Amino acid sequence: MLLFFIVGLFVHIVFFASIFDIYFTSPLVHGMTPQFTPLPPPARRLVLIIADGLRADALHEFDENGNPRAPFIRNIVMQEGSWGVSHTRVPTESRPGHVAVIAGFYEDVSAVAKGWKENPVEFDSLFNESRYTWSWGSPDIVSMFAKGATGNHVFTYSYDADSEDFGAQDVSELDTWVFDRVKEFFHAARNNQSLYSKLNEERIVFFLHLLGIDTNGHAHRPTSREYKDNIKIVDEGVKGVVSLFKEFYGNDEKTAFIFTSDHGMTDWGSHGAGHPSETLTPFVTWGAGIKSPQRVPAQRFNDTLLKDWKLEHYKRQDINQADIAPLMASLIGVPYPLNSVGVLPVGYLNGTGAFRAESMFTNAVQILEQFKVKMSQKKEVTLPFLFTPFKLLSDSKQFDILRKARSYIKQRKFDEAVLLCKELIDLALKGLSYYHTYDRLFLGINVLLGFVGWASYASLLTVKSHSGLTRGVMCKPVKKPGCLLPCGFAAVGILMVFFLLVQACPWTYYVYCLLPVPIWYAVVREYQVIQDFVTSLLTLPPSHFVGYLLACTLGIEVLVLSFFYRYMLTVGLLVFAGWPFVTPLWTRAKSISLSWVFFCLLLAVFPLMPVVGWKPEVFLVMGAGLLLLLLSLFVGTSLVKGKDGFANEKLLLHLSQMLGAALAMYVVYSTHTSLLQKQGLPLANQIASWVILASSFVLPLLSSRGLLERLFSILVSWMSTYLLLSTGHEALFPLVLSCLMFVWIHMEQESLQQSGVACKPKVSSLQFCCSPDLTQCRQLCLDDIRRAFFLVFFLVTAFFGTGNIASINSFDLASVYCFLTVFNPFIMGALMLWKILIPFVLVMCALEAVQLTTQLSSKSLFLMVLVISDIMALHFFFLVKDYGSWLDIGTSISHYVIVMVMTTVLVFLNALAQQLTTRKLRLCGKPKSHLI
Repeated sequence: MLLFFIVGLFVHIVFFASIFDIYFTSPLVHGMTPQFTPLPPPARRLVLIIADGLRADALHEFDENGNPRAPFIRNIVMQEGSWGVSHTRVPTESRPGHVAVIAGFYEDVSAVAKGWKENPVEFDSLFNESRYTWSWGSPDIVSMFAKGATGNHVFTYSYDADSEDFGAQDVSELDTWVFDRVKEFFHAARNNQSLYSKLNEERIVFFLHLLGIDTNGHAHRPTSREYKDNIKIVDEGVKGVVSLFKEFYGNDEKTAFIFTSDHGMTDWGSHGAGHPSETLTPFVTWGAGIKSPQRVPAQRFNDTLLKDWKLEHYKRQDINQADIAPLMASLIGVPYPLNSVGVLPVGYLNGTGAFRAESMFTNAVQILEQFKVKMSQKKEVTLPFLFTPFKLLSDSKQFDILRKARSYIKQRKFDEAVLLCKELIDLALKGLSYYHTYDRLFLGINVLLGFVGWASYASLLTVKSHSGLTRGVMCKPVKKPGCLLPCGFAAVGILMVFFLLVQACPWTYYVYCLLPVPIWYAVVREYQVIQDFVTSLLTLPPSHFVGYLLACTLGIEVLVLSFFYRYMLTVGLLVFAGWPFVTPLWTRAKSISLSWVFFCLLLAVFPLMPVVGWKPEVFLVMGAGLLLLLLSLFVGTSLVKGKDGFANEKLLLHLSQMLGAALAMYVVYSTHTSLLQKQGLPLANQIASWVILASSFVLPLLSSRGLLERLFSILVSWMSTYLLLSTGHEALFPLVLSCLMFVWIHMEQESLQQSGVACKPKVSSLQFCCSPDLTQCRQLCLDDIRRAFFLVFFLVTAFFGTGNIASINSFDLASVYCFLTVFNPFIMGALMLWKILIPFVLVMCALEAVQLTTQLSSKSLFLMVLVISDIMALHFFFLVKDYGSWLDIGTSISHYVIVMVMTTVLVFLNALAQQLTTRKLRLCGKPKSHLI
């Protein structure tokens, strides 16, 4: 069985990784020739200002007095330059956003492994193509592009990483630091001849990265005064920078300015997914080479932004975020970044028709170069009779379009040339996508075969090892399979290896393609079990069989729908509440049944509540802590009345856990107050938080192995940690969930007694043990399928019930402020992940108790849970998409990732739950005979 779980873990890791190879591999290719516009550029220098985390609506909206929130930027829009909305793509994080703006392509998911900071793959950028680039801002961002640049021409200036403190007194100082350093830099240049001469060169770039708005958004929400005041500070800072450049360069009108953002932010201060508040960012440009404002009578857009911002008569030109890179390259006359897929927005250019046409022609040739390299690479590693070229853009079609476009430029038909180049770019981008996803169907079929094979094998193993269906057959001599079966599968594997070798496929392809071979061999080997299982199914009345099948299908579909609609969990819990009324449980155990109904209805409220993080509600966290203390006090009274020799020891442990819960409440309240006063995170609170977190793993192991006592000890210790990670109503969730789990344990034992199985003593007298007696375990029955479904449903509820949504942006950084406030993506991510896992662990510990009370082996129920989870994962595998709205794309990715991670992590959580429930730490000086 251990081997099965090791293999299962490997299989699920492969399935999890497959989505990134199939849908989200790196789009970069190398070997292209740099392309640049042959005509003189309109600008000698470019100033790129990126306000990190700035939403488009937050910049253009009016304040409470009816005045523009950013008056200088608004004046630019109305008097000097051009504007629009820049549409970003998922993941809406800082690194991918900056890569799209500066390098012109959309970041692949491989950057996740390095926290969006380092360069997992080499790529070209505007900075690399410039003569000189000076950057100021966050060390995470400005250093990223310096590392990828060739030569020593990208200079960076950044503050210390510890300055990115969400609990700092005024994080807008991150932006004022940038503006002050830029002023000091130009002041110093007047007395530095070498620097002065560099600043007067052509093709130079100045990059200002402003992190204050993003940090204030995370710490205080985008609707806060801090966030909005920071926008005013940035507006004033940009105004000062523009004046500084005009003064330094004598108002030579050779400077182009671009102001934009890398991503937006949700109302609860998060980003990463595809909600419009995250993907709609401002784009304002002015200066050399940029058109002046264009007055229009009316504009048509599928939103009300123009009306809200009172800009209906100022031409809005929306762009994709990657389009900014070719625009900047065109303005200063540097080669377009080699991997850029941006389309030059010629509507922003104020040059001659010849310049616009030549720039567009260069853009088309640059993207066509990528298409040719991509096609050549795919053709080299594909067997000739299997290679299918992209038919819409043949070699003759390429030559014909380029010839016509050049002819139009010579005939001074510039608009026709631009349209033809746009057509070529559109075809080239489609061709790039075609070759980038060339192997998708092949890989998808192999992963599907592996998925179905694994679920089939797990089901057969469950039937074979833990049910009585095959007992009669197993007593009979079974004919061993001949050598034909293994030889046949071996031949298939060898042919697959040969096929992959000929095509020079990467090593991951071997894993995806060869994995189904041994899995299906293991399935086919169990043909006797399959035959017996099918025979037993045929003995069922057709109506029963169809009923069971419909019930299972409906149950799984409800679980799948709950990822899209959280209220489906409420519907499911309402159905669960009616369970006792359709069984004899209501008459046999009325008090337990009433408790079941009450807690099901109470838990059903949580999926209907708002997403976590909308607004910190510390009083609800305090209320949850107070309920926990009252419950602990009630349990503590029973320990005082205890007559055994260890009552004092138990009471001491219980009091220490209550003290930890009370300390957690104090830390939460104290930290919240301190951050509101902008005094930062107190060191004592930080130390206490980490101590409580560490003790939550140890204190439960000191408690008795009695079923109820151990489970309650786990609840109190881990709820203390959960309180520290809570910001609102989600703090109440584990408490209600645990109460339902306690009732569920009693309900399952009562349910088993009604089925005629001789049960163990009362739940209160049961104890967890390290080595359970396997002879006492019973075989599976149909009702155990319901138990497995209940468990999966509770696990899904454990995720969505706390207010999470299936999206990256549902995780609120404020949850970790009791532990740290200085930005650290890995520690913060680990803490938020642990917050998610705590309810999971509570459910898994309840599973251990259910298995004990219902006399199931420790693996049988878990095997059925894995099968149900795999069927859910298969649903989401087919629902993953990389087309449509970015909200849909991000959601589909999140769904698959969540269910696959849940399935994979269940193996670890099952092991952790076993350790938490069965292990007992021995205190020094206590004899072994005294242990419970």
